This record gives sequence, C-alpha cells and structure tokens, in this order.
Amino acid sequence: MDSITQAVLGAGIAGAVMGRTQGRRALLYGAILGTLPDLDVLASYPDPVSTMTFHRGYSHSVFVLTAGAVALAAVARRFFPSPHYSPWRLFLAIWLVLITHPILDAFTSYGTQLFWPLGWTPESWSSVFIIDPAYTLPMLIAVLFAAARGFDRGKASVLALRYTVGLSCLYLAFSLVAKSQADTRVRQAALAEGYTVERVFSAPMPLNTLLWRVVVQTSDDTYLEAVTGVFDRGPPQILEQSLNRSLAHSLSRSGLHGRLQWFTDDWLRYDAIGSDLVVTDLRMGMPGYYTFRFKMAERDAAGQWCPVVPQLWTRNRGGMDELRLILARVGDEHRALPLAQWARANTEPADLPAAVRLPAQCNLPQ
Repeated sequence: MDSITQAVLGAGIAGAVMGRTQGRRALLYGAILGTLPDLDVLASYPDPVSTMTFHRGYSHSVFVLTAGAVALAAVARRFFPSPHYSPWRLFLAIWLVLITHPILDAFTSYGTQLFWPLGWTPESWSSVFIIDPAYTLPMLIAVLFAAARGFDRGKASVLALRYTVGLSCLYLAFSLVAKSQADTRVRQAALAEGYTVERVFSAPMPLNTLLWRVVVQTSDDTYLEAVTGVFDRGPPQILEQSLNRSLAHSLSRSGLHGRLQWFTDDWLRYDAIGSDLVVTDLRMGMPGYYTFRFKMAERDAAGQWCPVVPQLWTRNRGGMDELRLILARVGDEHRALPLAQWARANTEPADLPAAVRLPAQCNLPQ
C-alpha cells in the first residue's frame, strides 16, 4: 500500500495497544515503524526488473520483522524502561505494527515476499488497490481524532482506534468476498463462451473494490481481460488478446527474465514492437495501460533477438481521462470501457533512450 496508509495503520495499531501508557507518542512511534519496511526502496539496482523484484523482499519478511521486533523491544526496555507496561505488551505493539505492513502489502497485486528467504512465489492476494480511500480515510480520521483529543480523558481515543482497526479488517474481508464473486462470474462467462480456463487472476480497478479486472489464461496462446462490478447484473465485458509466448524462447536463458517469471507467477505477455521485445506484467494495469512493461531484447542485423539490459517501457500508463471512465463505470454497468481501443496501445512504439547493448555475440545480461 501507499506510505500514508502504512503510516496511518501503524499509528492506529500503536495507539490502540500503547496509547493509554505512552499517550500521543504511541501514534508517532507507530507511524515511523509502520513505514520502516519500505526503506528498501533506497537500495539501488542496475536495472528496473531487479528494482521491481527485489522490492518487498527481506524487509517485508515475517521472519526478519519478528526478529526485528524482538530486538527493538529489548533496546527500548534497556534504554527507556517504564513500569507502565510489560515487556510482552511492548513487543506485541512493535510486532503488530511491523508485521501488518507486509501483510497489508500482500493484499495488493504487486507481490510481497512474506516468507523470505524461502524462494516461494511472492504473495499477491490482489484484493485491494494500492491506494484505496475507503480503507485509509476511516483510520486517518481516527488517528487525527486521537492526536487532537489525547489519551488522558477517558477511553475515547483508544476505543476509536480499536474500532477502526477492526473496521479495516472487515473491509479487507469484504474485498476478498468481492474478488471471489468477480472470479466466479468471469470464469462462468468464459466457460459459457467455449473457452478452456486454466487459471484466473483478478484485481480491483483504481481506488475502489467495487469494480474488478479479471485476467483469464486459456488453453491456447491467448488470455481474456474482463471487467465486472459488484453491482452488475449483466455479463462481464470481455476482451481476448494474445500472449505471444513464442517470443519468450528468446529470453529462455536470461536470469532476469526467469526472475520476472518467478515474481509475477508467469503472468506475462510478450510483444515484438518494431525491433524491440517488450515483456508485460499482466497483473497490474489494464489493456493498453499496464503498470510494468520492460524492453528486454532487440533484434540484431541478422533478425535474431539479443537480450539487453532491461528498460522501462514508459509509454501509455493512462491518465485522468481513463480514471474518470473507470470511476463512472463503478455504479453503471452500461458504461462499457473502451477496452479494445485501449488495447491497441499495447503494440505502439515508445521513445526510449538507446539500450545498453551487450556484446555482438548476444551474451545474456547478468
């Protein structure tokens, strides 16, 4: 989730657990600790694929953060002892603030390595958008209320924070129910149209959990992108597109391509755009406006694909016009989105700087 949401959640949890003993300081400590795991963004990597796939790694591991909570609690007890709370309560507050950060991140589509250093596919439960006002605003209001009122005048601030934390959990549960409903509706529609459904990935569209984008992998070299809403009564809107997986063989020995396949659970699409081979992460975005696209090879004079150091394919990320159409679609299923029109942007060229080419023998990037 976004940093504001993580800070607010950390403040809310710390205030709910430690507010009556630490006062407003609990909100500050919680906000700081709540954003601590995201400091991994300060690390520098040589290419955008590495930057993407190493984010939410060790700093989001439940093992690392549990050990960190033990260490922080021990340091706090050693240098800032207090008779007003037990060591267990202090550890619990720190651990909850730290551990809920990656768990909340796992509810998004990006991918979170909750169990690092185990090499499991990153968790991507994909039931909330990375920015969701319906989740963040109630907690923000409760934290501001507690900060203004303080914790010295009764239990109002603590109760407000506890109820809001509980409400946030209910909202996440609702998002999972809505996701399941969208999956089922689109799966049934695809089967009714004669497609063989191999697997399904769904995610909410921007800023809400009421309108869903569902990606269906079929038995051939195609996939379906569907849009359906919680309030819809009619069938989902479906667009068929090509995966172009034959192009993936050109990257079969590339370590970066393999890492991208692992990180995304192989929800990838390939496009030959001019002399460039572009690999797209299908989990985030929508037709024509995917969030993560990478140029990973280019064609040499002999017509062979030579891997290059990956570059972000920055064209066509969408803007306010598309967002307005999406939000208008939330409550009106008759406002069909122009998916086919948007999808044409998938194969449009982009203005990129010259790639960092490898030697003429087409050695692979390290």
